[in-house]
Amino acid sequence: MVNGIPASHGIGIGSICVIEEHELNYEAIKVEDTEKEQKRFQEAIEQFKKETEEMAEDIRKRIGPKEAEILESHLVMISDPTMADEMSNMIATGQCSESAVEAVCDMFIGMFSKMDDEFMQQRAADVSDIKLSLLKILLGVQDVDIRKLSPGTILVAKDLTPSMTSQIHKENVAGILTEMGGKTSHSAILARALEIPAVLSVLNITSLVKDKDTAIVDGTEGIVYINPEGDTLSSYILKREEYIRKQSELKNFHGKETKTADGIAVELFCNIGTPKDARKAIECDGEGVGLFRSEFLFMDNKRMSTEEEQFTAYKEAAEIMGGKAIIIRTLDIGGDKDIPYLNMKKEENPFLGYRAIRYCLGNKEGYRAQLRAMLRASAFGKIKIMIPLVTCVEEMRSVKELLSEIKADLDAEGIAYDRNVEVGCMMETPSASLIADLLAKEADFFSIGTNDLTQYTMTVDRGNADVAYLYSTFHPSVLRSIKRIITCGKEAGIPVGMCGEAAADPLLIPLLISFGLDEFSVNPVLVLNTRCIISKWTKEEADALAEKVLSLSTEAEITALLKANAKE
Repeated sequence: MVNGIPASHGIGIGSICVIEEHELNYEAIKVEDTEKEQKRFQEAIEQFKKETEEMAEDIRKRIGPKEAEILESHLVMISDPTMADEMSNMIATGQCSESAVEAVCDMFIGMFSKMDDEFMQQRAADVSDIKLSLLKILLGVQDVDIRKLSPGTILVAKDLTPSMTSQIHKENVAGILTEMGGKTSHSAILARALEIPAVLSVLNITSLVKDKDTAIVDGTEGIVYINPEGDTLSSYILKREEYIRKQSELKNFHGKETKTADGIAVELFCNIGTPKDARKAIECDGEGVGLFRSEFLFMDNKRMSTEEEQFTAYKEAAEIMGGKAIIIRTLDIGGDKDIPYLNMKKEENPFLGYRAIRYCLGNKEGYRAQLRAMLRASAFGKIKIMIPLVTCVEEMRSVKELLSEIKADLDAEGIAYDRNVEVGCMMETPSASLIADLLAKEADFFSIGTNDLTQYTMTVDRGNADVAYLYSTFHPSVLRSIKRIITCGKEAGIPVGMCGEAAADPLLIPLLISFGLDEFSVNPVLVLNTRCIISKWTKEEADALAEKVLSLSTEAEITALLKANAKE
């Protein structure tokens, strides 16, 4: 048995096919006929674009438009003059195409890899995929045709790039194993969209197995068995059947109200990053959007998004949601999210520095444009505005004062907007938790961001492996903080939601029911599972469990108790 990162749920059993990595060796010769070399380079670029467009269209038809965007982003990158022109300039100096491609791509890979933000790190993986594809075209290297794999194949590779994963046909591939990648990698996203079990970052898996070996891939627990014994194989065949049954059961929750076993209704929203993601929220039966991460509109641009561009994006999302609530978080940058063109100064400790609402209030011209865009878009749907990383009452008051000024301007210009647009506070700092009673007097709603709340409460860098053991939402301090925030919100009569990843955690859900959470906001693909788990708990059962949990002293004790009482 070996372990890895559980990246796509489910159980796959089948015969292994190892995708060997090709040696992409070339001689970095000095080119004499640069015009001829430029022609060879451009032909490679055109072939890359043609093949990528075909793969993106295939994904759009077989899986969906959101997944196709992963490969479409590769087309955007290679068409960016910053990348392609730099390669061409190097060829003009006498370097061969292979050297130019590798040098420029490695520069971008290095730049993106140094950023702590997972979204930007994924850009590094995208550039790496582009580099490998271009080098294979230039060197005439042919990959294994993944589209022609036999049914029941367990695909094993050092890394599965998006261009490779896009060729997978789910009826042929029973599971995926790689030595690299994580839950947020594009390959993991595509595996989940295809509903193929996947375990990533399995150490030396390509060396541990050979073609035709039998493997069990447990994408839920991150466990892999190679050539399992009869009892293990029989056990997992039954587990797979049970998993398939449960997935079928989830379909019964589509279109149903989200409520506990004793009839207490709650709201089940989705987290999104782009207007197009709103369609996924609707498809997955989300009841609204609990978090629209507006920073992605800025990260996908080469310059500051204009008011008009933002208005168009927010309006599109609001119209897609068709009157359902959509909570837009104002620009949340800094810390692990860097936007190069903003030229933010380097800080020794950016997580505690000039970020999120602090940056926005210090750059009011840009912030005013964003707030104006949100207000204008509120005329087309039920838009709510949420302020990130709030640590004091003054920040909420400053935003509301700025909104009052903008409303007066819009009135003078005769521009429509929702005069009763709600302004909420993202509760993700210990300070916000401690003064939740005071912030509740200023905010129209609370939304708990468990990722940062856990990180700041435990004073743990969640990206640091050496202290990762301390990063847990189930630590008594974090749970007490969550309970306090919800209690203060309820006492003030304002709704409280949760938009962190923990909102979909089956172990945490009964505690959130007991604490009185009003709104759960989750990844769209987790909507039905979250609704199912909520439906299995009564308030009385949840209260009894919460009482026991809050009497415990350690994270390990709490986790063990929650696992022992879990309702699958």
